[in-house]
Amino acid sequence: MRVEYINPFVEAAFNILKEVVDSDIKRGELYLKSTSQPVLGVAAIVGLAGDVEGRVLFDMNEATALAIAGQMNGEELSAFDDLAKATITELANMITAQAVTKLHELGFTFDLTPPAIFTGENMEVTDAGVEALIVPIELSQGKMEINVAVRER
Repeated sequence: MRVEYINPFVEAAFNILKEVVDSDIKRGELYLKSTSQPVLGVAAIVGLAGDVEGRVLFDMNEATALAIAGQMNGEELSAFDDLAKATITELANMITAQAVTKLHELGFTFDLTPPAIFTGENMEVTDAGVEALIVPIELSQGKMEINVAVRER
């Protein structure tokens, strides 16, 4: 997996999170996963197709998702309802849009699927034959992982 695909997503996540949540943001150590991996409980997934194919997953637990959604809406949210889901979907949209703009500037051409939200316990994601790079991010609202599994066609 080429770093040119990963850096725009990491940079965009930092830029957008700094804008929408009032929080110190720290990046943890990157690591690769080549097998199935558990999802933390709330995952927004965006598919990529074209010169680059795969997916980007924005993964967090429900408490973190609620805290982020509440901060973005300027109110405390007590349940992961339609408003919270729409807010996390919009966060994924914002991050992905900024990353895709950068990737297009670098000469890559591809299409995106709209973000989809998955919630629940004991979920895992498997990417057959594609390693996923995990970028942990620490916020005052909790932990988020950017999970990128892409490859060139």
